[in-house]
Amino acid sequence: MSCRECGAPTVTSRSLQESLFPMQLTPLEPWIKQKIGSSASGAALRKDLDLWQLRRLRETVDYARSRSPFYGRLLDGIEGSDLHELRDLSALPFTTSADIQENDLRFLCVSRDEISRVVTLNTSGTTARAKRIHFTEDDLELTTDLFHHGMKALVNPGGKVLILMPGEQHGSIGDLMVKALRRMDVEGVPHGIVRDEAKAISEIAGKGINCLIGIPVQILGLVRHRDAAAITKGMIRSVLLSADYVPTAIVREIKDAWGSAVFNHYGMTEMGLGAAVDCQALAGYHIREADLLFEVVDPDTGQPVPEGVTGEVVFTTLTRKGMPLIRYRTGDLSRFIPEPCPCGTALKRLEWVRGRLEGGVRLGGGYVLTVADLDEALFQLPGLLNFQIEIQGDMGSGVLQATLYTGDAHRTDLRRDALGMLKNIPSVRAAVDAGFLTVPPVRTSAENWISTGSIKRKIIDSREAG
Repeated sequence: MSCRECGAPTVTSRSLQESLFPMQLTPLEPWIKQKIGSSASGAALRKDLDLWQLRRLRETVDYARSRSPFYGRLLDGIEGSDLHELRDLSALPFTTSADIQENDLRFLCVSRDEISRVVTLNTSGTTARAKRIHFTEDDLELTTDLFHHGMKALVNPGGKVLILMPGEQHGSIGDLMVKALRRMDVEGVPHGIVRDEAKAISEIAGKGINCLIGIPVQILGLVRHRDAAAITKGMIRSVLLSADYVPTAIVREIKDAWGSAVFNHYGMTEMGLGAAVDCQALAGYHIREADLLFEVVDPDTGQPVPEGVTGEVVFTTLTRKGMPLIRYRTGDLSRFIPEPCPCGTALKRLEWVRGRLEGGVRLGGGYVLTVADLDEALFQLPGLLNFQIEIQGDMGSGVLQATLYTGDAHRTDLRRDALGMLKNIPSVRAAVDAGFLTVPPVRTSAENWISTGSIKRKIIDSREAG
């Protein structure tokens, strides 16, 4: 699939943002400066950081090649000293999800006794083996440190944060976040994945919560719940959305309903659970560049693309000890934003991730439908809480069946409006006009398709080859 331009985030309201958080430098910059031992700023800091990344990259290549059976074979004959500048990284082979699925233990650079957390990632809708990602206690501390400093953009000492993410197990997102917030004199309240919206709303109101961390569709479920009036405007000063792609329609509704500043976090388990986060400009992610080296490559050729051009995000861990990853292909589409961030940092800025290479479904005639297309069309409908899209039939004549979760299966007006929205999506309209697709009446369901964050929402393609 070829690269595509996504456009920079356009959901920022600076008047709202300035009233909540006066513009400040991203807290990641002073944290990273301390980690790399630099006192420089601007272009000089960028140079120091590039040199740090090159040194760490060389060390990572030698460390992984000497300790990991997988990288011992993949990087046979390659030494860290062969890398003279950062762009030499593009000569190294990629690591893929399939490599980890085949045998995760081949990646380990320490004994299994030194691993304190293993995260299993199941793949939805396929027979592929699960991925298992291993972390030492030091690896988990790196993520806790990121959460500690990244959250400074969202909450002040004395604040209360409700964490709507898994937190029961040691080393889970919620567990690490609670520890991180404690370091900045903020109370982290672990709630877990939202399974009862009324209970979550009651906890927000009863405990005086002023910041939320959660999955976009689940936060939307709170905004649109019948008890939502218990959360008065101004109570929630900031919201951090994570673990799935963030529709601008959801961001807009959260801001309108609660008056909150809405931040976006980008990370995946393979990155160490956390990777990059908005600053108070809300204009793109800043990356934990002392620990991760990001690239954007052409998904077809694998070659780096110029700044400003959209491609596939690829990353290399620079400080991971248990299971380092070198040039890991994420399948996510984004771009480096070439313009400087309004916050004034020297750190790179990555555009909000809007889709995946495998996220688009071909409708026939070369027309492609993506989850992002559906998100922006449907989530603006009042009362919609979630949806599921399945393409049925055969490859020459598909049927797009939409099922809505609304909490009220008798919402005939919502079914009608959703049908109109679907038919107005450009790729759907073109495929229908060309005879490749039909769109029958929309259904409703009493079942909500809860995302745990480990499996992204996707279009189900059940067509038969024909």
